[in-house]
Amino acid sequence: MMASFASSDGPSSRTGKAGFWQSGHWPTLVAAFLYFDLAFMVWVILGPLAPLVAADLGLNAAQKGFMVAVPTLAGALLRIPMGFLGDRIGPKKTGAIGQVIVIAGLLAAWLLGVGSFSGTIALGLVLGFAGASFAVALPLASRWYPPEHQGKAMGVAGMGNSGTVIASLFAPALAVAVGWTGVLGLACIPLAIVLAFYLAMAKDSPEQPAPMRLSAYLQPLGDRDAWWFMLFYGVTFGGFVGLAASLSIYFVDQFGLTAVQAGYCAAGCVFAGSLVRPLGGALADRFGGIRTLTAVYAIAAGALVAISTGPASLALALGLFVVAMLSFGTGNGAVFQLVPQRFRKEIGVMTGLVGCGGGIGGFFLASSLGLAKQYAGSPQLGFLVFAAIALIALLGLTAVKSRWRTTWGAAVQGVRI
Repeated sequence: MMASFASSDGPSSRTGKAGFWQSGHWPTLVAAFLYFDLAFMVWVILGPLAPLVAADLGLNAAQKGFMVAVPTLAGALLRIPMGFLGDRIGPKKTGAIGQVIVIAGLLAAWLLGVGSFSGTIALGLVLGFAGASFAVALPLASRWYPPEHQGKAMGVAGMGNSGTVIASLFAPALAVAVGWTGVLGLACIPLAIVLAFYLAMAKDSPEQPAPMRLSAYLQPLGDRDAWWFMLFYGVTFGGFVGLAASLSIYFVDQFGLTAVQAGYCAAGCVFAGSLVRPLGGALADRFGGIRTLTAVYAIAAGALVAISTGPASLALALGLFVVAMLSFGTGNGAVFQLVPQRFRKEIGVMTGLVGCGGGIGGFFLASSLGLAKQYAGSPQLGFLVFAAIALIALLGLTAVKSRWRTTWGAAVQGVRI
């Protein structure tokens, strides 16, 4: 089966009648998912470890918020050069380079130790390469699949967001047993295993674009649609990853949970958001990405406003966070049902640019929650501000939907936008 897929001429040579798994290269899709999953696991690992790190290093609320936000910002900024490099040398090689850097950084932190706030920032910068895996995994999978299956392909690959669940579930308990720096060393084991599988199974698509000048990769920024997509993903993915990095801190500070208990609560919320990403892509394939995102922004904003009032019980807080994460996860899949339709030839660099917007949104949410806690005594204002940004995205989507449907959307045959 693998050989028959590998010999294919690519997605453009297949008819729309082919089933999803028969229309692309499934070993690459699985490899992209696993690579993305483990990369995301370590990208947000400082979040569930934050209560223990803060206690060990004596960090205040603002420092905790900034510590968990730095990997998000670094990952956002690195997605642009990683997307560029993926188009130059292929996403498979680019992903391998990034993963080796992450493993080396984690080993150095484990062997040398991290003894200061500045040390956590340096570690966070290295972990940004794990977050930049987004700009590799999605183009690697996307180029193998035809337009009518883009939502599902991008959803499956993007479900690597679930790596954040692994971090929340296991990192705090392991840290109690071996120390939080010991967790960084242990994380290198599954990373190395998955890297070996990725090198053996992933394959660059025959539709890999020819290398272009650097200036050509920046041309999409001259298109206003690129900026809209960056905003839209800044809310959906920014909300998802910002909460994934911050929930453990929130549950410890607001409800007095232990780091392990907070990790379990955070894992439940993050699992909900990561699980529905493929569903978001499938819903967008079925009903259109615009309709799906419209519902996403309205529900997410409502949930965040409710959270900003300060839920009185842990159960109510958990319920509201699950609703918010379900919305964000669905929106992540919906945005990347639309992006390949609009920018198929530039999907590598656009994945980097849109992913950058998502990471910046996550950095803003995580850092603002820490700042609100430090200077206002509560993180609630940070949730309210992000709810307002979600409403701005909803208004923007309403403004562009008619133009999209009558221009490039009308040219995509058999696909709802």
